[in-house]
Amino acid sequence: MNARTGFTQANLLLVFLLELGALAALGYAASTASEATAARVALGVAVPVVAAVLWGLFAAPRARFRLPAARLAVKVLVFGSAGLGLVLSGHATSGIAFVAVVLLNALALRLAPPREQSVPTPGVPARGVA
Repeated sequence: MNARTGFTQANLLLVFLLELGALAALGYAASTASEATAARVALGVAVPVVAAVLWGLFAAPRARFRLPAARLAVKVLVFGSAGLGLVLSGHATSGIAFVAVVLLNALALRLAPPREQSVPTPGVPARGVA
C-alpha cells in the first residue's frame, strides 16, 4: 500500500465514522426537540432510522437506487441536518466542527487519485469465477 492509498483508506474510514456520527447526532438532536418523554424517545429513535433508510436506499456504496443527484441530496440532508441539529440543541461548536470535517473529508476524497484497477493476469481465473 502506497502513501496515497493509505491516505484514501484513512479518509474512507473517516467517512464511515462520520456517517455513524451523523446518525448519533440526529438521534441526540431529535431527542432534545420536545419536552415530553415519549416524544423525545420516539423522535430520538425514528429520525436516525429514517436517515439510515434513506442512506441505504440512495447514498450507500451498494445503494438500491444509484442516482447521483439523489445520492448528493441525501448526503447533504443527513450531514447538514446532523450539524444543524447539534447547533440547535446547544452544541454550536460541535455542529460547526462536524460539518467542517465532513466538507474537508469530501474534498480530500474528491482530490485523491482514482483507485487503481486490477489488471487480470492471463491464465488466472478472476475471483469468484470457477
